Amino acid sequence: MSVKLHIKKGDTVYVNAGDSKGQQGKVLSIDVEKQRAIVEGVNMVSKHTKPSSKSPQGGIVKQEAPIHISNLQPLDPKSGKPTRVGRKANDKGKLVRYAKKSGEEIK
Repeated sequence: MSVKLHIKKGDTVYVNAGDSKGQQGKVLSIDVEKQRAIVEGVNMVSKHTKPSSKSPQGGIVKQEAPIHISNLQPLDPKSGKPTRVGRKANDKGKLVRYAKKSGEEIK
């Protein structure tokens, strides 16, 4: 059973809860099963890596950790502020997402 999510890969989102609250970033990937997203520069964690051919030095690497999508809100295309998302049919009859604040379509 697949569920429709209010954010997509490539969206610019605002983090409204957790340690990264108040930060903004672009969605890099989404795990639909676990309802989590990886956002650029948000929810950074330190990962200890062994030396390998990819990183011969090894050591501690900072990287983004997944964050639950309930803690994310897309930004309004007009004002750049966080907004809720609605769905409505456009002139071609296709369902599109729109910002509840301005009524603007989210691309």
